[in-house]
Amino acid sequence: MKKCLAFLMSLLFLLQAMPVYATETPQLFPPAYAVFEEWTTTASLTGDLECKAGLLMEASTGRILYQNNENEELPIASVTKIMSTLLVCEAIAKGKIKIDDTVTVSAYAASMGGSQVFLEPGEQMSVDELLKCLIVVSANDAAVALAEHIYGSAESFVAAMNTRAKELGMEHTYFANTTGLDDGGYSSALDVALMTRELLNHPLIFNYTTIWMDTVRDGAFGLSNTNRLVRFYQGANGMKTGFTTEAMYCVSATALRDGMQLIAVVLGSPSSDKRFAAAKQMLDFGFANYCTVKPAAVEIAPVAVKGGCAATVTASYAPPSILAEKGGGDIKTETVLVSDLSAPVAKGQKIGEAVFSADGKELCRVDITADKTVEKLTYGKLLNKIWKNILSFV
Repeated sequence: MKKCLAFLMSLLFLLQAMPVYATETPQLFPPAYAVFEEWTTTASLTGDLECKAGLLMEASTGRILYQNNENEELPIASVTKIMSTLLVCEAIAKGKIKIDDTVTVSAYAASMGGSQVFLEPGEQMSVDELLKCLIVVSANDAAVALAEHIYGSAESFVAAMNTRAKELGMEHTYFANTTGLDDGGYSSALDVALMTRELLNHPLIFNYTTIWMDTVRDGAFGLSNTNRLVRFYQGANGMKTGFTTEAMYCVSATALRDGMQLIAVVLGSPSSDKRFAAAKQMLDFGFANYCTVKPAAVEIAPVAVKGGCAATVTASYAPPSILAEKGGGDIKTETVLVSDLSAPVAKGQKIGEAVFSADGKELCRVDITADKTVEKLTYGKLLNKIWKNILSFV
């Protein structure tokens, strides 16, 4: 039966259009951490999104541009696989597994219902192929096979999913399984955005999330992306859809335009069309009204150090990505340094702040830090310094 279904799916695959891929290069988030003042905005999203909860976030700053019932605890179906994918990517990044590892499918993994690629017990696939199945067609059997390969059992993997959720500040989430099949698990629109934002830090995922159509098993089995925005929405580059009777239609949709990465989360929509329409409406709103700017770093004069082995220390800061409303004023940078810096000064020590503003309103600020260590000038070091100066004249 599985082989028959696989054959039928491959026929459907061949009848569809050729692959379409996102073209703009994704970025890693966040490029810099900033201390943001109270966020105010004049633009507002109106209209019925037809979903139980929704949220729009700009990825580099983490700022929320729209939210509705963002903390309501709801089933999220296969959107759960964002966390499953995150753990797989982190395992690869840490060297725990390799992308070309061979995974042997267990009977339990092969028994998964719902969306699947009809894995057989004992069948072998690479991590690369299983990731493709997991991300592109939301294969439950692939998700469990990867979980068992990394942690030895699906139960251990699920425990790690919940631990990672706590680390990310996901306060309204509980994962009951690796797949999102209805089993008591839940999350919220805000929490889904948080784990999506973290997953965006792994460029590996874009090898899969931007695929419209592809194959596995040496071309014998066709895959077609469940996220149709990847083909039909400009800049779409992920992330994950989901559906069960309990969760209804859900999606975490990501898109990148002009260097700005947005995350639109839709939970509990009554139909697939309305799910994608709600995500598109939020993304359109974000791209129409906002942009991200990274100001050039201002040169900082050497800072005087009292009682140090050196009289001054150089300092610098990393310009943050700043979210701004389109049509706003130019962004200005002001550096505020400590007025009485005394040794010792450690490399990386905060010695001031760079403050960014537009139209007289503060946007954010980042730390200015010392570029090197300046030790305290002790009596012994002072004598040694004087002796070296004397010897230089001999």
